[in-house]
Amino acid sequence: MTADRAARALAAFEGLALGDALGMPTQSMSRAEIREDYGVITGFRDAGPRQRIAAGMPAGSITDDTEQAVLLARLLVAGGGAVDVDDFARQLLAWEADMAARGSLDLLGPSTKAALQRLSDGVPASEAGRFGTTNGAAMRITPVGIAHPVDDLTAFVDAVAATSEPTHNTSLGIASAAAIGAAVSAGIDGAAPAEAIEVAIAAAEEGARRGHWAAGGEIAPRLRWAVPYVAELPAAKRADAVAEVVGTSVASQESVVAALALVACSDDPWSTLCLAVGLGGDTDTVAAMAGAVLGATHGGAVWPEAERAQLRRVNDLDLAPLVRELLALRG
Repeated sequence: MTADRAARALAAFEGLALGDALGMPTQSMSRAEIREDYGVITGFRDAGPRQRIAAGMPAGSITDDTEQAVLLARLLVAGGGAVDVDDFARQLLAWEADMAARGSLDLLGPSTKAALQRLSDGVPASEAGRFGTTNGAAMRITPVGIAHPVDDLTAFVDAVAATSEPTHNTSLGIASAAAIGAAVSAGIDGAAPAEAIEVAIAAAEEGARRGHWAAGGEIAPRLRWAVPYVAELPAAKRADAVAEVVGTSVASQESVVAALALVACSDDPWSTLCLAVGLGGDTDTVAAMAGAVLGATHGGAVWPEAERAQLRRVNDLDLAPLVRELLALRG
């Protein structure tokens, strides 16, 4: 484990959490509402008056994106790189029950919720996630990207598919998770953003062959179109293009593609996350996925220290020990 690889892995997991926390107050809001309530976002903000999901949460608070990624990371460590599907399902249900008991509306996404209900009803894991096409598997996949190298692409996508199976066992769900996970993994091994996105496209192609086929624009072709489309626009027009043409909904073929398109044209990672959370839609997840890839591909001191400290303090969250354990699996 080199110092550079360790720095990139930590920056990836922290980038996920930072993007998630930045997007906490704007998630599920429209661009117009975000502008009216927050103006131009340059840092963490308290949840505003029209934030229903995260009502009352203080600036710097993480949401389900980070919490599910941490849960998955701990299961990977406990399982030596593998995850027991039934245990994963139980832990997700326990997490949601705890959130509900605290009065939070930040609960499981639609695909995950429906899949876990089917598992509870006795449906086999291979069938429970057959309708999961949203971005839930992609938002939590960063630990797999840290724990598994992507030099053997088939083996890497096998690992992604195994963690996606219980909730997002579809061509779209697995392809989208494979794209984000592979970009993170490639970045940890030193890839620059452009190279990491090429690896992401290859992983998405492989992932699209897994799981149950689902209708919708496929991840790899949409990335081949969207990345150059957004990157070649004047900087002032990129936000409109991502929000209005690519899309930022929970659909994986929108939000995952949007996140990687933002990575491709990023001049400054922190500014890119601030831009992402003002676009409307599933802002916390778009920023979390973009943050993970930007952290992996830039590494080192890419994230501002004041915000890193606030993230740790507000959430009692120290990711460094967990990242070291994930990297030990990679070796």
